[in-house]
Amino acid sequence: MQPFRLPEFYIAHPARLNPHVDQTREHSLAWAYETGILGPDPTGPEVWDEADYDAHDYALLTAYTHPEAPGPVLDLVNDWYVWVFYFDDHFLERYKRPRDIAGAREYLARLPAFMPVDLGAGPGPESTNPVERGLADLWERTVPLMSREWRERFAVSTHNLLQESLWELENITDDRVPNPIDYIHMRRKVGGAPWSADLVEVAIGSEVPPAVAGTRPLRVLKDTFADAVHLRNDIFSYQRETESEGEVNNGVLVMERFFGTDPQRAADITGDLLTSRMQQFENTVFTELPPLFEEFGLDPSERLDVLRYARGLQDWQSGGHEWHLRSSRYMNEGAVTGSPLTPSGLPDLAGLLGIGTSAVRLRSLTRPPGPAPDAAFELPELAASHEPLLNPRLPALRRHASAWASRTGLVGGGPSGVWTPEAFAAADYPLFAALTHPAASGPELELVNDWNLWVFAFDDLFVERFKRPRDLLGAKAYVGRLRAFLAGRGATPSDPVERALADLWERTATAMPDGVRGDFAAGIGQFLEGALWELAGLAQNRVPDPVDYIEMRRDTSGTALTTSLVRYALGAGVPAEVLASKQARALHEAFGDIVGLRNDLLSYRKEIEDEGELNNAVVAVQRFLDTDSRRGAEIVADLVRARTRQFDRVAEIELPALADGHGLDAAGRAALTRHVEGLRRWLAGDLRWSSTTGRYRRTEPAAEPAAVRVDPSRVPTPRLTIGPTGLGTSAARPRPPRATTGGSRT
Repeated sequence: MQPFRLPEFYIAHPARLNPHVDQTREHSLAWAYETGILGPDPTGPEVWDEADYDAHDYALLTAYTHPEAPGPVLDLVNDWYVWVFYFDDHFLERYKRPRDIAGAREYLARLPAFMPVDLGAGPGPESTNPVERGLADLWERTVPLMSREWRERFAVSTHNLLQESLWELENITDDRVPNPIDYIHMRRKVGGAPWSADLVEVAIGSEVPPAVAGTRPLRVLKDTFADAVHLRNDIFSYQRETESEGEVNNGVLVMERFFGTDPQRAADITGDLLTSRMQQFENTVFTELPPLFEEFGLDPSERLDVLRYARGLQDWQSGGHEWHLRSSRYMNEGAVTGSPLTPSGLPDLAGLLGIGTSAVRLRSLTRPPGPAPDAAFELPELAASHEPLLNPRLPALRRHASAWASRTGLVGGGPSGVWTPEAFAAADYPLFAALTHPAASGPELELVNDWNLWVFAFDDLFVERFKRPRDLLGAKAYVGRLRAFLAGRGATPSDPVERALADLWERTATAMPDGVRGDFAAGIGQFLEGALWELAGLAQNRVPDPVDYIEMRRDTSGTALTTSLVRYALGAGVPAEVLASKQARALHEAFGDIVGLRNDLLSYRKEIEDEGELNNAVVAVQRFLDTDSRRGAEIVADLVRARTRQFDRVAEIELPALADGHGLDAAGRAALTRHVEGLRRWLAGDLRWSSTTGRYRRTEPAAEPAAVRVDPSRVPTPRLTIGPTGLGTSAARPRPPRATTGGSRT
């Protein structure tokens, strides 16, 4: 008996079947025997027999997802799909069921050698099993057809797909169901849809131009495609994975556990998220591709390549749905082809892509009806894992900040200043720096403080000058001027924000080490682009898709900028390869989510009532789940807690293993410990400042919040110590008082 009724699926494009399907079935069966995917396997029991293989009908999947591919290309792409499904089931039988993590690591470590990017690299290692044999054959047949840029992208996608299988295995071993955001991110890598998106370029016979392949619009197309493919698969495969395989990495199960609901409601939520991701895909095509074409000056053939790629992704969505309805691999009893949500086509760009419109699409893209304020809103309890510490240099920093803000014009008595002296004093921005960097020395603390001042000033100016009048063109031109200052070619500053930036960048170029400065400049760029993204949504009167919002919130809250300032204030020392690792990225992403989502809770009233803002996690959740602000706030707070647990898991389990794997010496481990503790101290200090100062409060704050002053030369022993044998912990700390006020950090 099925555990739930399949939800209605949003299908924006009719599926089409490639006429070469029968030929591909015949070819693929022979190839499966040649590689050992079918037939006796000396390395262990057969994973599939021919009856299983025929029932799955992978050729039907390929023919539906690539309806226009020529016969030989369809054969090649289908062999890739046979291989990846076989890999998934082979990994399940050999490593997931017996919980053999060590064997899985050894098995996966061999596979990249079968994917050389250079064509003349020579023969790879001898294959020892059907997975290796199939991969070697497919790589040799595919790479001559594509550019080096594509080969590099595809190698990364394939590597991610293979390696992140360990993440699934570790979750099963720990019986750990991930939270929704962690799940969405990791599912993209292990689920194979980004990898399939690369194969779309093979099937259509053209590539995405390298100049735009890494831009946000193309990244969003790929990510939304992947999320929709994976969530659809999770709905159809829930019964098999949870009842037969002991799987915990399933979107329906994630929603079931996170929201504390039954399988039917969880499936409906998953279906709604699937629809939202597909609609985000459409919105990106309509609103972000045309300006991208102009910005990069793509010629007509390059523009057509991008549009053909988008249509290929859409074909995959519709075709994959049809295959799920027919394959014996999945739960599809009682399902019917087609959907009541299938819309009619639109002309021009929409006609080329086959994208339609419907009431459900328009409803999800517009602002909730009725007044924005919601009397049911209550701020949930927020807590940090540390008591905040206060840098003893605060009095001197206040004097410096006042002088610098006056000199640059950030504070002034007339309309030329960003803040009045009264507003500047009430916000007490130096306190923010002193709380978030309690051990920084004088020069470092001053530079950190001034960058924080600039971020807050930019945000306030951007709201008044561009967000309120919805001036997207003016905002883009202004951001371009600011970027010029970072490149050392800025014009004469025309306002206090430009003047402050010019001064800051000159000081930063000499103060920060090269590696930190480069990351910092990239972080500023992400922050500026995030502001433009928010404004674009406001111009459309569009409530963000929740996944897109949370991912972009890391940019709009300045996550990369903040983590670079933490590195600068604490001193370099963490090896570059460690900072570039997936564990460090996961730590920083969790940190950014905590910062941004927590601020959305604190700033809900101010942003929604005073600023008319739509870019707030509570609003996104309210709209997505059709609930009130109280429940929306509770869900966002739950997500903050989930991301805090993820931060702790990475810090306490994954980073020590990483340190061991890289053989970090005592100095490297100490630097990594300082970095983690610096992020924790930042979170504690930010919460205290956000909860007590006049930037957000509508009543006068206390003169100064209670906080422990610390001598920077005698910083208390950190809670985490990354040593050769793992992490040590000190005594538990008392929780800070409940936050009782709101406001926006950026």
